[in-house]
Amino acid sequence: MENELAYDVQGKGHPVSDYKDDYNGEKFGFWIFLFTEGMMFGALFLIFAIYFYRNMEVFASASSELNIWLGGINTVILLVSTYTMGVASIMMRQGKTKLSAILVGITLLMAVIFLAIKASEWSVDITQGIYPGSEILLKKDKGEILFFGLYFVMTGLHGLHIIGGIALMTWVLLLIRSGGIREDHTIVMKNVTLYWDFVHLIWIVLFPLFYMIGV
Repeated sequence: MENELAYDVQGKGHPVSDYKDDYNGEKFGFWIFLFTEGMMFGALFLIFAIYFYRNMEVFASASSELNIWLGGINTVILLVSTYTMGVASIMMRQGKTKLSAILVGITLLMAVIFLAIKASEWSVDITQGIYPGSEILLKKDKGEILFFGLYFVMTGLHGLHIIGGIALMTWVLLLIRSGGIREDHTIVMKNVTLYWDFVHLIWIVLFPLFYMIGV
């Protein structure tokens, strides 16, 4: 079957590429998506910086109430998972499909562990009455209310991105199995790897902001 042609104003025909094989378009589109995500988190970081400047001592005191060990463990988990996902992408380009799938599976498992640890940490805070709108929190200093409000919003938003990463990696595994991702067609996997790098970088900023200012 001949390729479909599109004609310019001079009447010259040009082959039409399938959108599924538009490598540059998919890559550029994904970078735009990450740029908008970066703007959103950047705005939140700016808000945090403004309130931190106004409530340094209170923010530091509230930070000391968080479990830095659980936050640290999650940081290590994300760092390792970024490595395994990156290597998975390299292995796919080298045609080592099975090894690539295994590494994606390991990355997915670590993402689930990260989420489980974060959920357990949140559950302890909620059990103690520390959550937005709670009577216990509303009785505290205004700066502490702001700190925990930002903490739940920003780590919660990051948690949603972790869930998104889990969904994307599950999709990648299904595509690998069906042949939708292969040695000569890895743009989806590259984009998912890039997304996971972004999620990891956001946490690298969140961890010291919330867990380490009170150390």
